[in-house]
Amino acid sequence: MPKVSIVVPVYNVEKYLEQCLESIVNQTLKDIEIICVDDGSTDKSGEILDKYAADDARVKVIHKKNSGYGNSMNIGFDAAQGEYIGIIESDDYAELNMFESLYDCAVENRLDVLKSEYFYYYSIPMERNEKQDVFSPVMCSRVFKPMTDFESKMEMVEFFNIKPTIWSSIYRKDFIRENGIRFNETPGASFQDASFNFKVWACAERVKLYPEAFLHYRQDNENSSVNSKGKLYCVCDEYEEMQRFLDMHPEKKGRLEGVKSRIKFDSYMWNYVRVSPKYKFIFLDRMSEEFKEDLAKGVVEKDYFEWYKWETLHEIMNNPADYYLKARMEELKGDELRVNSVEHIKNSYTYKIGSAITYIPRKIRRSIRNVIGK
Repeated sequence: MPKVSIVVPVYNVEKYLEQCLESIVNQTLKDIEIICVDDGSTDKSGEILDKYAADDARVKVIHKKNSGYGNSMNIGFDAAQGEYIGIIESDDYAELNMFESLYDCAVENRLDVLKSEYFYYYSIPMERNEKQDVFSPVMCSRVFKPMTDFESKMEMVEFFNIKPTIWSSIYRKDFIRENGIRFNETPGASFQDASFNFKVWACAERVKLYPEAFLHYRQDNENSSVNSKGKLYCVCDEYEEMQRFLDMHPEKKGRLEGVKSRIKFDSYMWNYVRVSPKYKFIFLDRMSEEFKEDLAKGVVEKDYFEWYKWETLHEIMNNPADYYLKARMEELKGDELRVNSVEHIKNSYTYKIGSAITYIPRKIRRSIRNVIGK
């Protein structure tokens, strides 16, 4: 049995793939297997993978029709034979001692999960790496259980809100399989690391954070989802998957539902800020509806929010058009929007399209809420 199985999801990354694979096959930990899952690439990625497999028996390639990131990850995890499982995205690369360092620490501490720091990596206009210091020294000082070892609700939120860097971690294979932890297989979607990470923290008994950085997380891949309308609600799919998981595990639900709603707020605000301006109100309108429903169900708790975030949430729930207008006025100082009213927003293309897209889902959700309330 290999010490670590490294899963590499691949889709049309010929530009970066060799750098990634070189950093894996040359790891100081030699007792590894490298499972490359080619998600129907149409460039030369498949050929590159096959070449590495021919040269190194540890490299195993799975070619399949395009079915999305979540499905690729589940196939890779299912094929893994190692004691631990790691992940390297195919446009990133790793320090050569990454898996030796992580494996040794994980075995020494009998861990279910070990998460390390990482670098932001830029290759243009010049190559540079910026270490991200995410963990405090206190957080790295002990082994803990996320479900029970935090003294306050806000400490629990702080931990569950750590960026879900699944590629800077290793997972004990038997822990993953015993708990049935899988990726959400929404076709063509993004952000499936969010619900996977949430399930991991909800189930793990022994977790440690590692203060060193090994993974170089590329920031200049031009294939971004920021301007993709088709990916606008992918983050929403992930929180629906988290809720489904909690509904299936009532022993965790009472402890984690408030945490889930709070980190959902942060994720939705992050998504609102990052998306193209033409989609901002469309997303904000859906956010308003979802949180009004969550509040009515009693799963949004004030104790999990800083006061200013609680006020922002209520601004959005009470009148997303007003919030959108105010935010756009801040973004466009001195522009035409500054002197226009909410009616300008309601008559805008963005608002009309957003209202049309969300009309049927809103009606369905309200009908369900009315039935439940009877």
